[in-house]
Amino acid sequence: MIREDIRQVKLEKLEKVREFGMEPYPEKNERSHANAEALEKFDELSGKEITLVGRVRSMRPMGGSAFASIEDETGKIQLFLNKGNMKEELFKLFIKAIELGDFVQVSGELFLTKTEEKSIKVTDWKVLSKNIRPVPTEHFGIKDEEELLRKRYLDLMTNPETRELFRKKNIFWQTVRGFLVKEGFLEVQTPVLEHTPGGADAEPFVTHHNALDQDFYMRISLELPLKRLLVGGYEKVFEIGRVFRNEGIDRQHLQEFDHMEFYWAYADLEKGMGMAEKMYREIASNVLGGYTHEYEGDVIDWEKEFPRVDYFEAFQKETGIDLSVDVSVEMLYAKADELGIKYDKTYGKGKMIDTIYKKTVRQKLIQPCFLVGHPIEVSPLAKKDPQNPNKVLRFQVVAGTAELCNAFAELNDPIDQAQRFKHQMALREAGDSEAQMIDEDFVEALEYGMPPAFGFGLSERLFSFLMDKSIRECVIFPPMKSKE
Repeated sequence: MIREDIRQVKLEKLEKVREFGMEPYPEKNERSHANAEALEKFDELSGKEITLVGRVRSMRPMGGSAFASIEDETGKIQLFLNKGNMKEELFKLFIKAIELGDFVQVSGELFLTKTEEKSIKVTDWKVLSKNIRPVPTEHFGIKDEEELLRKRYLDLMTNPETRELFRKKNIFWQTVRGFLVKEGFLEVQTPVLEHTPGGADAEPFVTHHNALDQDFYMRISLELPLKRLLVGGYEKVFEIGRVFRNEGIDRQHLQEFDHMEFYWAYADLEKGMGMAEKMYREIASNVLGGYTHEYEGDVIDWEKEFPRVDYFEAFQKETGIDLSVDVSVEMLYAKADELGIKYDKTYGKGKMIDTIYKKTVRQKLIQPCFLVGHPIEVSPLAKKDPQNPNKVLRFQVVAGTAELCNAFAELNDPIDQAQRFKHQMALREAGDSEAQMIDEDFVEALEYGMPPAFGFGLSERLFSFLMDKSIRECVIFPPMKSKE
């Protein structure tokens, strides 16, 4: 809480500005150059009057003079104010009323100080926005991470590295979008509100649509609407959009996040792998300026060819269980107990396999690789492997023990899809709230015919991985528990 005496002093300074006849929150302002531009073109602009704007970052009054600095998005520049260079009343108002955090407009000429610092000799100024709360400084700002995430504007205000993080995030999504557009994909937008959520194993959020007087689910995936577009005749489609999953928070999971999925008719898993590897290298290069970075103490290299890791072989190596034969859920419970892996008794076979895999196989996958050949029980939307009906045609890019995409040869057999939905619904009725629901409309769409297709999805988890941060740190305004 702000102390009332501090707030009162700030309100008095605000009143001083008004008493002077200056509007503390004017509608209009002037600006001839950005701060960085003024510094870069210093020689060219010297001797000319320019006008700059920014937030006051430092103040050093010295009798009849003062040094200060202002910062705009491009950088800082030093101000020199002297009552001999401007109206004395205007100089005094600056000293008495302006504080760290205020936004001002200044006019004057560029010059070099005795210490050779490029500065502007101010001849006129005005307030653009007067703060009435103390602004954290860069050196003595807020240290509490929860508070910085809750009030991200203060984090951005005081930490240049946070501002840079979200510039890189913009590069990340622009690279993904640009890559797909170059490959001939059409960007589309599909509904956030759905009658039946699908495309992922996750518990959805529920909301009510007043006009229709019906409950809707907030989407957990982009998959099923995009595949309906393949039924309709498009061959290459993608969407970048927000999805919502009512699950726990950890380093790699958040309830709402940006996600991308693309679907490519007449393509197969091999073509998809080649394209994915190419896209990941372009992302790494554009975001990182190279191909290597650290993640939780390991150096990750995206330039090398991604090896393939067979799910069944790796699972048997780590657990001793051969998934190619009939494995009961009781056997999986026993193995989880033996390995000290927590699970819920409502978990079916697929959920148990996935739970054990995440605590065993995945922990060994550090350098980027393709995990291939997943069990059918964990992949209700993927096409069966014709060489092994217990497997599906699916891959994930895994690195640093993190799953960084999901990709499938898409299931387009409506009868098979209906049966898998029914199996998922049985798991849901048995207590698995993340099992998928039957989407009758999607099955009906498949009955009209969907071409063979490759589908791929990644989320901003990949960006947080490249930055070696939690996904919550990489969301500009993450969902937070409100203060009591």
